[in-house]
Amino acid sequence: MRVRPIKTRIFTEGEDLFAFIRAHVPNIQDGSIVVITSKIVALAEGRTAVVRDKKTKELLIRSESELAIPTKWVWLTIRDGFVMPNAGIDESNADGKYILLPKDSFATAQAIRSRILRQYKIKNAGVLITDSRTMPLRAGVSAVALGYAGFKGIRDYRGKPDLFGKKFVYSRTNVADALAAAAIVEMGEGSEQQPLALITNAPVEFATRVKRGETAIDLEDDMYRPLFRAAPRRKK
Repeated sequence: MRVRPIKTRIFTEGEDLFAFIRAHVPNIQDGSIVVITSKIVALAEGRTAVVRDKKTKELLIRSESELAIPTKWVWLTIRDGFVMPNAGIDESNADGKYILLPKDSFATAQAIRSRILRQYKIKNAGVLITDSRTMPLRAGVSAVALGYAGFKGIRDYRGKPDLFGKKFVYSRTNVADALAAAAIVEMGEGSEQQPLALITNAPVEFATRVKRGETAIDLEDDMYRPLFRAAPRRKK
């Protein structure tokens, strides 16, 4: 598998995202996965806000969250099946504005994939929209897949034998998040100006349709649920 980050000009709010991709990626081979950072997807959708005081910021975070818990450092929130600080609202590389998460990353990924197939005249292609995330008890950030299209996001080993013939009960590999993490290592998190990347020869199963919820676990079934039991639910 190879990840090739793509240097671009600065993306401006309200731009045509697909035109931006075409301008910087003149050739996409069959079987490639196009990686796009969520920030430029949100900018294309005009998902930005100006926050002038602490109260306005709190209201914005609450409105963008399914669950919001105040902590010493940030608001700990749940949105779109992810635990994240401040509902994923980004203040970095934002030119004075706060950038929210995209409205529907799965729908955007599918729409871009359809245009890629037509424009580049290929049969198989994936689109992966990424965002940065922290992990409990781990320093630094990694990346997750906010949305994707064109490939299966989970590799399921349940019911299959392991190396010694014992059947797996729980094991699944989160392919989508693993690809996102690999891509962000190359794309960078700072001033690299590489919001796009191409992944080739990825060990994925291409698919016309994906299951939106295949990488998610219901809060009641999550093994980390005890960490959230005492958390008060906050109204929007």
